[in-house]
Amino acid sequence: MFMEKILVIGGVAAGATAAAKLRRLSGDVEITVLEAGPDISFANCGLPYYIGRDIESRSSLILQSPTSFKEQYNVNVFTNTKAIKIDREQKLVYTENTKTNEKKTFEYSKLILAQGGLPLTPPIEGASLPHVFTLWTLANMDAIDAFIKEQKPKKATIVGGGFIGLEMAEALAKRGLKVSVVEKMPHVMNVVDPEFAGFIEEELLSYGLEVYKNVGVQVIGKDQVLLDNGSAIESDMVLLSIGVRPTLDLAKDAGLEIGSTGGLQVDADLRTSDPSIFAAGDMIEIEHRVHQAKVRIPLAGPANKQGRIAAENALGGNHLYPGSLGTSIVRVFEAVVGITGLSLKAAKAAGIDAAAVTVHKEHHTAYYPGAQEVTVRLIYDKTTGCVIGGETAGYAGADRRLDVIATAVFGRMTIHDLANIDFAYSPPLGTANDAINMAAFSAENRNSGYAPSLTPEELEEWIKKENPLILDVRDPFAYNAGHVENAHYLPPEILELEMAKIPKGHSVLVYDENGKKGHQMLRKIQGICPCNVVNVSGGYTSLQRHARAMGFSVLQVPLAPIKAKSIQKGLPQEASIASNASLQQDGSTANRSSLHQTEHSAADTNTPIIVDVRTSREFARGAYPNAINIPLDELEERIDELGPLTRKITVYCASGARSEYAKELLQRKGFTNVINGGGIIQMMHGK
Repeated sequence: MFMEKILVIGGVAAGATAAAKLRRLSGDVEITVLEAGPDISFANCGLPYYIGRDIESRSSLILQSPTSFKEQYNVNVFTNTKAIKIDREQKLVYTENTKTNEKKTFEYSKLILAQGGLPLTPPIEGASLPHVFTLWTLANMDAIDAFIKEQKPKKATIVGGGFIGLEMAEALAKRGLKVSVVEKMPHVMNVVDPEFAGFIEEELLSYGLEVYKNVGVQVIGKDQVLLDNGSAIESDMVLLSIGVRPTLDLAKDAGLEIGSTGGLQVDADLRTSDPSIFAAGDMIEIEHRVHQAKVRIPLAGPANKQGRIAAENALGGNHLYPGSLGTSIVRVFEAVVGITGLSLKAAKAAGIDAAAVTVHKEHHTAYYPGAQEVTVRLIYDKTTGCVIGGETAGYAGADRRLDVIATAVFGRMTIHDLANIDFAYSPPLGTANDAINMAAFSAENRNSGYAPSLTPEELEEWIKKENPLILDVRDPFAYNAGHVENAHYLPPEILELEMAKIPKGHSVLVYDENGKKGHQMLRKIQGICPCNVVNVSGGYTSLQRHARAMGFSVLQVPLAPIKAKSIQKGLPQEASIASNASLQQDGSTANRSSLHQTEHSAADTNTPIIVDVRTSREFARGAYPNAINIPLDELEERIDELGPLTRKITVYCASGARSEYAKELLQRKGFTNVINGGGIIQMMHGK
């Protein structure tokens, strides 16, 4: 009686998953796993976190052993067993034990290759020195950990600013090393668009790490790393993290077809050019879900899914692999960045007529404590409106939004679909219009021509062509703190007074802090005069991050100072804005204080006063000269600080809404000469 013998070569992500799935599908099939290394089914994605001591127990990274796998799944596992030859005619695999040199031969009716990949080792002088490491296996992890404990290195250089490189940069910094990251591409995390890389770079710099971009390593020495621009970095430890190459020697020697990207060629069944041999994981070439291009995506998620499918089909199934989106996310210290589908630059490189929008919005309602800004970018096909990719960034909520976009891309949903989805909402958990909704609204507005916008990376070409008038529509304090060179200060509140200064028919570029106010300004200008007006998608925040990542050729955007953070607490050590000074209209400072903090004579109580009813945080960013700050929530309990009921009091806030409430409250309390000055802009410009 014939018994199916399925042999799996590779025992980590794809291989272990395939073997387990085989057993769940059939209790009769004979299953054997060959693993060249000493371990199977370990959590290789967790290795940096053990080195950084986020994970304390080494054993928690070991998911299975040969014995446990045998007991649980009745699968024969041979570790330290390297497959050296496949005889496709006889359906035999020849092996050699890497410790004992013992040779064995295994029969198969079906073969599943899941050998994964290995870290690339660049041809750099000194790459084999004992203080130079890669990270791929438990043994690599142990070697790094032991080196830190025993040799006590002080300065480390990470060669490569991708996901693993940045995770290890954090891990080594947590172990007390001074860390430098060297990236040969224009910015770290080259897979994402520049502004998202800029967000991560700011986080690295805030924790004291150094970042070198557009430069490669020429020589690794005993105590320094020489770069190809002639500079040197002091370093007594080096980690190479420049990518992964598929393990293909066995497949090549067996005559299996290799794809155009350098991965093992498989069809939608994950079958190789030999009908009896399937493959899964980092070693194979697959189709990208969005544009069907052949790609290699060495990620744990796709590898596990492919292992399941290869197992099904090896037993006669017909489960087609739908392609991968390459969804990936990284947390560096407290900052999170993720991507799914195609980035804007990847979409354009693929010849897709794509566009993108970026929004910055609180991850839950702003009025509920703890709200943090989350950034969402949608990339879409301008012709069909289909969402083809997305990126997210933030300190909270970025993962949730990325999963939503991944679902949309996989399901070939449109920007209109995302605009209309009802997301879960409660003040501590979200907003009535989620950041995903807002990004979709923005995409609809851009795509319809209702509100044209451009991302920072799209601006260069447009500015060269249009030579636009650039308008900064933020408040004067933000403008004076830093603005695009040659930008004119013009908030929407005073547009009508200054409209004559905008040349009719001239192209205009507007930006605010995050894109929302810029949209309002764009609509106002379009309603008054016929101009080619474009808003910066994501506003000055996005411009800053892009400038941080790789700069501009036609724009001068001054970089804001980095706020230093502590590894222990993850909090700013120094405030970037002084709390005892406010900007006047000319950019100078004026002292300010609450009335109860300043001594006044009896005569002063009849002097007109200006009360800023915004929060203390808003007040610290800039206020009307000589205004005092009594937040609206504190106004009633501090009302005795205002003096006599006949005193002239002008109240103001950000927009005029809270100050109207303040005016009504004071009038109810008997004050007879209260004026609502409106918003800060109206106050500053006397409107």
